[in-house]
Amino acid sequence: MTIPILLDVDTGIDDALALLYAAASTEARLVGAGCVAGNVSLGEVTANTAAVLDLAGHPEVEVAPGCAGPIERPLVITPETHGPTGTGYATLAAAPDRISGRSGIDLIVDSARAEPGEIILVALGPLTNVAAALRREPRLLSLLRRLVIMGGCFTVAGNTAPRTEWNMHVDPEAAKEVFAAAGRGTRSLPLVMPLDVTEQARLLPHHVARMAELAGTEMDSLRPLVSEANPLMSFIANALRFYMEFHDRYDGFYGAFVHDPFAVAAALDPSLVSTVETTVDVETSGGLTTGETVADFRGAWGREPNAAVALDGRAELFLERLVTRIAGLVGRHSSES
Repeated sequence: MTIPILLDVDTGIDDALALLYAAASTEARLVGAGCVAGNVSLGEVTANTAAVLDLAGHPEVEVAPGCAGPIERPLVITPETHGPTGTGYATLAAAPDRISGRSGIDLIVDSARAEPGEIILVALGPLTNVAAALRREPRLLSLLRRLVIMGGCFTVAGNTAPRTEWNMHVDPEAAKEVFAAAGRGTRSLPLVMPLDVTEQARLLPHHVARMAELAGTEMDSLRPLVSEANPLMSFIANALRFYMEFHDRYDGFYGAFVHDPFAVAAALDPSLVSTVETTVDVETSGGLTTGETVADFRGAWGREPNAAVALDGRAELFLERLVTRIAGLVGRHSSES
């Protein structure tokens, strides 16, 4: 039995790795990919998503563009993190007719209605599309098997402001709507994958070298790599080189936090993380705290829990799976070239 999984992405570099992880996981059936503006513009997100899936050998997966900006705020993007087009030093191309004619919001709603209680929706970017889908279909969270959210921070520092994570920073109003709708008749509480757990997994150059080795591709370092024999490994190496340089400048280590694939991995195997059931709300009007995810761990609000927040994880096991699964995908791509 495969697990139907629907991704909602703002494809920069770690979203690309998440798409590859999903494509490489034999227990997963990738239903589609909705796109939302976040790391880069919606057009770039959509093109990147289609191109990554094509490169991974999955041109059949629907790629649907959703919201081009937040509910109330102007869009902010992060080229310093993911590069000017979202894929670092790597370049991608996608055929114009590859993009779906329906919206990412319709993709979410239609898929949930078509397979009630079956689909796991993994939101890897700002929650704009999910909030829009909830407005269209208020039963959405009860129609899904589960919602998994990559976002927020609770016991660690933020990566955008002192207490704010990027996805929540981009569209805090959308996040507030989604958490307000959660916990009321849903099949299971949304799994929240905040920085507290995703930053426990650091992808380092030796992981990428091991990935290349397992895939049968030679690579001594994360130098510029161009391989006609294996364009997928070239893409991974060149994208990650930019991402690791960013973390070297801002986080003090040459490597990368791989937030989004960890969220996909936990969606497929919840035993990878330990969670606390609590009530989560999002600050939308604080002068210093807009976008902060606030968890009521001691029950002061007296509200029912609306989230299962992951605070600890089996990071090494996840990284091992990330390396071996994507290496398998790269190896298949190489043998078919």
